[in-house]
Amino acid sequence: MTPTVKTFLITGVSSGLGRAFAIAALDAGHTVVGTVRKEADAAVFTALCPERAHARVLDVTDDEAVLAVVGEVEESVGPVDVLIANAGYGLEGIFEETPLAALRAQFDVNVFGAAATVQAVLPFMRGRRRGHILAVTSMGGLAAFPGVSAYCGSKYALEGILEALGKEVAAFHIHVTAVEPGSFRTDWAGRSMIRAPRGIPDYDDFFEPIRAARLQADGQQIGDPSRAAAALLHILDTPDPPAHLVLGSDALRLVRAGREAVDGDLDAWEGLSRSTDFSRRGDTGE
Repeated sequence: MTPTVKTFLITGVSSGLGRAFAIAALDAGHTVVGTVRKEADAAVFTALCPERAHARVLDVTDDEAVLAVVGEVEESVGPVDVLIANAGYGLEGIFEETPLAALRAQFDVNVFGAAATVQAVLPFMRGRRRGHILAVTSMGGLAAFPGVSAYCGSKYALEGILEALGKEVAAFHIHVTAVEPGSFRTDWAGRSMIRAPRGIPDYDDFFEPIRAARLQADGQQIGDPSRAAAALLHILDTPDPPAHLVLGSDALRLVRAGREAVDGDLDAWEGLSRSTDFSRRGDTGE
């Protein structure tokens, strides 16, 4: 199968997986519009490939700006064939200690920022009856972990949106893929992680080892961002791309364990679950 040259829109390309995705797409001959938060990052990104790397400064939480940028890209660069909604960040902290303002900010970027970008490209893709929408969630969007409840909650929410969206737009030949990375060697767990303040001693024995282990593992993660990018590019020219793309052996192990735990509850409590139906005799509940 001969790969087709495409135009990508990737949010959050200044570092991490977003940058790896953009570099891989450029190396493969594609055109990439990458969004960043700072003008200095825009110049660095454009320098990667002045002919095919187009930077746009964008705050994905600004709905009007997202619409404006997508419209301008469609007009000045070309039809967006692939959207990778990658912009996001991590928030670490015990749930009880996490300020609600921090929780809202996490959802504003990780959920509503991605949703705004997806909504902005949909009319164009639907009109052309083609396109591929990918959004980076996390293994934490399929299996929750203590100490990152706000982050996992945001990723679970995005997973639900994407899964439903994929069913809504399938008739328009638009593919939707949730990309669920495990631990990759980026700065996600380092300088890009926001950490809620500690304040409740009851959680010290439980949480402090978790925080220390995450800090110690930073820079030693098993995942290779360039290989994640290669895996992502691999599915773009397949006729039936996955709705879920789990990346990393650690993610496979942990997601499978999480789903087995859910299956265990379904099996253990099946009788009680079924007991809430109306009686079959007359469906009257009597």
